[in-house]
Amino acid sequence: MNRELSWLQFNRRVLEEAEDPANPLCERLNFAAIFQSNLDEFYMVRVGMLMDTTHLGVTDDKTGMTSEQQTAAVLDRTRAYLADRDRICKGLMQELAGQGVELCRFGGLQDKTQSFLEKYFTSNILPLLSPQIIGRKQPFPFLRNKQIYAVAMLKTKNGGERMGIVPCGDGVLRRLVPLPGEGQRFILVEELIASFLPKIFAHYKVEGTVLVRLVRSADIHMDNASSEMSDMLAEEYRKSMEKMIRQRKRLRPVKLEYKGKLTDSVRDSLCRCLDLSKKHLFASDIPLDLSFMGTLRDMLRDKAELFYPRRVPQNSPNVDPLVPMTEQIRQRDLMLSYPYESVRPLLRLLQEAGQDPEVVSIKMTLYRVAHNSKIVEALVDAAENGKEVVALVELRARFDEENNIGWSRVLERAGCRVIYGLDGLKVHSKLLLITRMHNGQVEYTTQVGTGNYNEDTVRLYTDYALMTASREIGADAAQVFNCLSMGEVVEDSRHLMVAPACLRGKVIALIDEEIEQAKAGSPAYMGFKLNGLTDKLLIDKLIEASQAGVSIDLVVRGICCVTGGVPGLTEHIHVSSIVGRYLEHARIYIFGVGDRRRVYISSADFMTRNTTRRVEVAVPVQDSDLRSHLEQMFQSQLRDTAKGRVQQPDGQYLRREGEPFNSQEYFLDQAYCSAWALSGPQNESASGAAEAEPPRPSPQEYAAKAPGPAAPQQPSPAKKLPTIKVRTRRSSLLGRLLGQD
Repeated sequence: MNRELSWLQFNRRVLEEAEDPANPLCERLNFAAIFQSNLDEFYMVRVGMLMDTTHLGVTDDKTGMTSEQQTAAVLDRTRAYLADRDRICKGLMQELAGQGVELCRFGGLQDKTQSFLEKYFTSNILPLLSPQIIGRKQPFPFLRNKQIYAVAMLKTKNGGERMGIVPCGDGVLRRLVPLPGEGQRFILVEELIASFLPKIFAHYKVEGTVLVRLVRSADIHMDNASSEMSDMLAEEYRKSMEKMIRQRKRLRPVKLEYKGKLTDSVRDSLCRCLDLSKKHLFASDIPLDLSFMGTLRDMLRDKAELFYPRRVPQNSPNVDPLVPMTEQIRQRDLMLSYPYESVRPLLRLLQEAGQDPEVVSIKMTLYRVAHNSKIVEALVDAAENGKEVVALVELRARFDEENNIGWSRVLERAGCRVIYGLDGLKVHSKLLLITRMHNGQVEYTTQVGTGNYNEDTVRLYTDYALMTASREIGADAAQVFNCLSMGEVVEDSRHLMVAPACLRGKVIALIDEEIEQAKAGSPAYMGFKLNGLTDKLLIDKLIEASQAGVSIDLVVRGICCVTGGVPGLTEHIHVSSIVGRYLEHARIYIFGVGDRRRVYISSADFMTRNTTRRVEVAVPVQDSDLRSHLEQMFQSQLRDTAKGRVQQPDGQYLRREGEPFNSQEYFLDQAYCSAWALSGPQNESASGAAEAEPPRPSPQEYAAKAPGPAAPQQPSPAKKLPTIKVRTRRSSLLGRLLGQD
């Protein structure tokens, strides 16, 4: 299956959640907004790349489609999906009006309200506008990415035609303009501007108006550019990256959506001035930018029934808040499951390491971090306490470049040693290594994860974080950091899988083992939970395994370029996808059955970019209890009937049938049940402190209602333990390092 069309299928599943009546209204509004933001980013990255490679004769290695053919197919599929989006969003806005929050059209308002808006427009909006008439002395203006513009077709007194363009805000104007009277009624500022274009262009006759929103390519080839910067000093490298980010804002247009009547003359003028084909224009019957839906949702926060039931990460039952993290990890491996369990133990591990006199060094990879990062704060504290802190900050994390550039400067000023990605390779691994001298011996504490070190996204993304004192894994992690420091890749490792040189080959070797087992008539099995599957070499190997009789379960959230269930080829491959309350982000690899079973968690999807163009790490889960826990979670997702879709042999996805079961809600119930049984509900607020929640069912009630897998074992009641609060500061970390209050 073609990668781009498979991704569009995934985004269509997101849109299905906006239509699903089982989801509360405000959550459906959120899914609609996510669908649009996803589509914008897809066009900025993938369609931009396709348009740039059209003249090169590049073809898709899985379907043989040229860039031009892929672009045409994407445009056709997009047009159909946008029609679905408009229909769904109109229904959502009607339901929203029934809740007392209404988005109004200017033409449907009473004369009294229109008079009020005219006065408001004259005094509060008109002075801030910068209209422009296109002519010989006024060239076509630069249209900013994802900004809304009002376009007017103007007639001069002598019968000539002109085009007028007015930017509708660019962050300056309030998007939602409240209307007088009872209830919460609003009009969008762009519609208000479009309604008063005759007032703006008073010397012309306005014969037509249309709102437009342009999306530009963001394909600036940062991976390739890094090789040109390899000899630069750190500050020069950062400045070069900042220059490339500025260039992104002026790249070629890839999509134009419009709302209103677009005349042939205006359409032709826009296409000519933007160098854009008419096929890239899309009509819309709803607002062009759905980001305002977040504001409308906030107005209904007092109506709990319109949102998912409030859930927050729970304290892990395997972590004792009274015992230092290092001591606990020495006893046994620990694993956190986000967002069901709290990230506090990881923060504690870093904070304790920064204070521990035995700790020699802390080394960490940072790909995407929070804007107010406690992770970075802990690294800064450790450096100030005299620890050697090495942070690999990946400046090429798409759309997070500016944030990472800022944090790299903060870390350097604090005395940390900051290194960057390798030439042509992004460092996408989630790796932390703490080295200490204990009783004259070198000890390692290693944390390997599937998700970023980001306290914001751990509340929204499903991920795993393994913490181990294994000397063997620690030695492999030390090798990874040594190679990164010297600008090299790991050529071989004993326990970890490390891309780009020794991950794909090891995966293929493990697949070959299962193929041999199947050919010998023995049970053979593999299971993979991934975000994307595009690597043709791995896809071909999976097809070979299926033909040999290996049973393969794939839980792939997004792009999946293999079609399961095709007789004679992939009949033993079963593909499913889960789109739900949380973004499924974890990666799990399972090989073998019984005593042969091996389980890994990883930062790497089976996508060519991950296996060949990034530094990724997969770690074996050696603790039998943790392995069983991961397998149970994987099997639970294979039974999800609420949010699970099953891929058909024709490539389409259908809802899984069976007894109602929502795997994400089940994992939440398990986390609450375990936390309650241990010490009562230990809930985490957005700031990291414990806070009270409404009374919840007992563990027995949770267990009784849990569908699907067997109810979890109930641990014996334990004494209530105090909650460890994450230390915070009054002044910001950035301000403190810059000497500001």
